[in-house]
Amino acid sequence: QVQLVESGGGLVQPGGSLRLSCVASGFTFDPYIVGWYRQAPGKEREGVSCLSRSDGSSVYDDSVKGRFTISKDKNTMYLQMNNLKIEDTAVYYCAWDRVPWCGRVPPTEYEHWGQGTQVTVSP
Repeated sequence: QVQLVESGGGLVQPGGSLRLSCVASGFTFDPYIVGWYRQAPGKEREGVSCLSRSDGSSVYDDSVKGRFTISKDKNTMYLQMNNLKIEDTAVYYCAWDRVPWCGRVPPTEYEHWGQGTQVTVSP
């Protein structure tokens, strides 16, 4: 059974940085995709970024392009978030799915996801 455990959220001022981590275990399917999505109170779920195991390609939501970077090292996935903005405040979830490609935009639905980690950007 796939398990995903996030860490690294917290409170940061606008312009600051955070790095989220996600340790994954239990997956045996390959290829697959891993990604991050977020949800803020009263707002719809938003795909943030996605990484394809097939060719290492990645996609980002337009709102985070140039500021966020997704990466993966063995069983740990990361989301480096720089120049954070107040509107980035949300619960961030790492996720996994047994499909080979992310698509042109980061997905909002995955087969497995973690418990979420809160990111708050505030002066």
